[in-house]
Amino acid sequence: MTDFLTDKRKEIDARLAELKAVVDEYNRLEAAAAALDGIPASTNGASAPAPRAPRGRRRRPGRPRGSKNASPPAASATRAATTTPAAKATTARRAARTRGARRKGSGKRGAQALALIQGQPGVAIPELATKMGIQQNYLYRVLPRLEQEGKVEKQGRGWHPKQAAAATA
Repeated sequence: MTDFLTDKRKEIDARLAELKAVVDEYNRLEAAAAALDGIPASTNGASAPAPRAPRGRRRRPGRPRGSKNASPPAASATRAATTTPAAKATTARRAARTRGARRKGSGKRGAQALALIQGQPGVAIPELATKMGIQQNYLYRVLPRLEQEGKVEKQGRGWHPKQAAAATA
């Protein structure tokens, strides 16, 4: 029995070593592609000049460029009453997109994570994030929400589908 376990452990270690090289190459290529995204392509084959840094305050990550804070509800209601029907429809669409308009737990990532957990019970967040191709910190918000809804439960470091959620799936 110990020979079998030792052999299997060696096989797993060998495969992990093979895959590590591939993952490292993937990460390097992904970083290179991200670095090239901001550089415009040149038509004559010469490298394009580097984009100039914006003057003044640097924009921090988070909000997209051009986004603005939501206006107070009273101001938007007054504005909507004095505008055209098309503008009213646009205002209604914007209001539907605000935080809280979507049902909690109805997102694609929650459903995707739930499907992966049901397929592989006991999966940990780092492995789940790798399979989904997203950052781990996002799953630290999604999975507790699924746990509150009674769809998954945490046991140790792994996540498991709840019995009721597994039966309905």
